[in-house]
Amino acid sequence: MPTVSERVSNGRFVSVELLPPRTPTGEEALAATVDQLAPLNPAFVAVTYGANGSDRGRTEALVEHLAGTEVLPLPHLTCAAHRRAELVVVLDRYRAAGVENLLALHGDPPLSATDDLPEGELRYALDLVHLAREHGMRCVGVAVHPEGHPAATSPEADLAHQATKLREADFALTQFINRAEDYHRFVDTMASRGVTTPVIPGLRIISNVRQAERMAAMSGAPVPVDLLERLHTAGGDAEAGRRIGVEHTLRVCQGLLDGGAPGLHFYTMNRAASTLEVCKALGWTTTAQPVL
Repeated sequence: MPTVSERVSNGRFVSVELLPPRTPTGEEALAATVDQLAPLNPAFVAVTYGANGSDRGRTEALVEHLAGTEVLPLPHLTCAAHRRAELVVVLDRYRAAGVENLLALHGDPPLSATDDLPEGELRYALDLVHLAREHGMRCVGVAVHPEGHPAATSPEADLAHQATKLREADFALTQFINRAEDYHRFVDTMASRGVTTPVIPGLRIISNVRQAERMAAMSGAPVPVDLLERLHTAGGDAEAGRRIGVEHTLRVCQGLLDGGAPGLHFYTMNRAASTLEVCKALGWTTTAQPVL
């Protein structure tokens, strides 16, 4: 099985992120989404892991299913919700299924968790990177926040921490990118610190004001004012909002690729239409690189 790093090094690419289905209806929607996205020939398919490990079983099942196909799965795994022994079980299960790629995350700790972890337990995503390598994962990625992590004590401390993570990782996925310049500034800053690990920009197509506000709260990064103003003008017209989101994302993608981003990662939320529209406008097909 190839690694994400190998796929990333082959030239510009599209990758996508999926959510494990929770209901039979969700399973049908996911299957349809996978079929619709297949023509993009995604370099890899990331599979999310719910808060507090809530989607653990569903994530593992979807990852194991994808591992038996031509799709390259990239499972998320969080250390905050599990003890070391539990994480080892998950890692060994993935390795038995032939999975060799992992996105190592800190995640959200359970509400009952405290800061007092027993010795030997994992406190940071970087600890999970090391554990994953110990258990045979050939390629391990991390998450980065180009506009700064909302829990960082200071901008300098944040940059230093992110640089340390990137030095230990094979690649990184960003939080939602709303402006290409934020991504390029972050990559340039890391390069000035001697860090050249590939950073893949993540994009989620925003189609309404409520979604924009929720995403800003999740990522700690404000949504551009001009995009919010345009979404407000759409009112309750869902299709108008979707078109605004597609147009905005397309401009961001062009800026990312023009500035040297290695590829594009789409947080699809198990919906294919808008992602496909953006990629089609970029000229992406199964046989051609984007035409810019």
